Parts: sequence; structure tokens; C-alpha cells
Amino acid sequence: MNCFNVTFRNPDEILSFLNTVEKYDIAMDMIRGRLTINAKSLLGLMNLGLNNVAELRVYGDAGQLRQEISRYIAA
Repeated sequence: MNCFNVTFRNPDEILSFLNTVEKYDIAMDMIRGRLTINAKSLLGLMNLGLNNVAELRVYGDAGQLRQEISRYIAA
């Protein structure tokens, strides 16, 4: 399992992130506080809110995925 902290600043970033992760046949969850959602769910991602840091858990090889989502990874 690989974990990354990610954040979204606007709805367009959420849509772009979703288009990227949907290409992968890997299970992924997003966690913020007590809320856990499927990282490939538009409604779930919108529910996390903007400008909040959430943990992305990837249950598989995330090498290429990490490069593609690097702009969303929180510093």
C-alpha cells in the first residue's frame, strides 16, 4: 500500500484527478478524518471539499500514478 497526502484547490482539479485515477485498475481510497471514500467517486471527492488535505491510499503499484498526480500531492 502506498499513501500520499493530496489537496484540491478547485473543482477542475478534482475532475482532472478523477480522469487520471480512473485509468488505473487499482483500488484507491481517500481518507479525511473519519470519512473514507472511493478515490474514483466524483461525489465522494467533492464531499472531501477544497483546500483540505486528504490521504490517498493506493492498494497496488503506484509508481506511474504518483508521477501523474504529483501536482495534487500536498507539500
